[in-house]
Amino acid sequence: MASKFAILALKSLMLLSLAIGSNAGGIAIYWGQNGQEGSLSDTCASGNYDYVVLAFLPTFGNGAVPMINLAGHCDPYSNGCTKLSPDIQSCQAKGVKVLLSIGGAAGGYSLASSEDARQVATYLWNNFLGGTSSTRPLGAAVLDGIDFDIEGGTNQHWGELARYLSGYGKRGKKVYLTAAPQCPFPDAWIGDALITGLFDYVWVQFYNNPPCQYNPSNAASFEDAWKQWTSAIPADKIFLGLPAAPQAAGSGFVPASELTSTVLPTIKGSSKYGGVMLWSKYYDDLDHYSASIKSHV
Repeated sequence: MASKFAILALKSLMLLSLAIGSNAGGIAIYWGQNGQEGSLSDTCASGNYDYVVLAFLPTFGNGAVPMINLAGHCDPYSNGCTKLSPDIQSCQAKGVKVLLSIGGAAGGYSLASSEDARQVATYLWNNFLGGTSSTRPLGAAVLDGIDFDIEGGTNQHWGELARYLSGYGKRGKKVYLTAAPQCPFPDAWIGDALITGLFDYVWVQFYNNPPCQYNPSNAASFEDAWKQWTSAIPADKIFLGLPAAPQAAGSGFVPASELTSTVLPTIKGSSKYGGVMLWSKYYDDLDHYSASIKSHV
């Protein structure tokens, strides 16, 4: 008969193998669209997030003068957003990746041609990434990458923009490319760009989209959508995008207890599982959603 110690050791090994077998993920959060959501530095100091996405650069391309919009946090017209540079560097020192999201639900952006895509990539490289410019909106800090939250304009040339940005990353510090498509597959705006294989992380918006978002009365439609995204998109990791509070979206909020007991166990078996993306820091402050789910993600 095995000794009590041998049985305990075996149980520990089994628990360890289970932990290794499950895919641990991270949490991505959008920050920048509400001046009441706390500072960027405090956001990263919370320890809840692995990726912070600055929202948004909503004006660029097709002849437009690029302009960042971080709501009440700073005034880009007076160069006020350069004050965020130390915060960005503080986040990165804690191991948090900081990205700039281009696009958004409201704004004036589109790419008119391949050359336009090249020019936008050059602008992003020089003003937010590893290049140099006298007019860097966020100061000297070098962001980790660019997030594509394309919800308007046209569906043309986004893959080319990704290719140009990826090319810049070969000069030194890697340029992470992420995207936030809607869950109906393929995404109407950047579906073609996503199959290039250039994107590191794709956080799919499983909200405001009833046919594919999670619904306990029809979980199969969500599971089918998740499998389609993880099997068809050649990204390193796919994230489950959710509202951080009921009022953060028109539909698609999943209570934390249901997410941790039902939804996450369903999707964590995928080798492509990357974690959870939340909209947004302001709503997360209201609901403390990330803190409730972090140990399960």
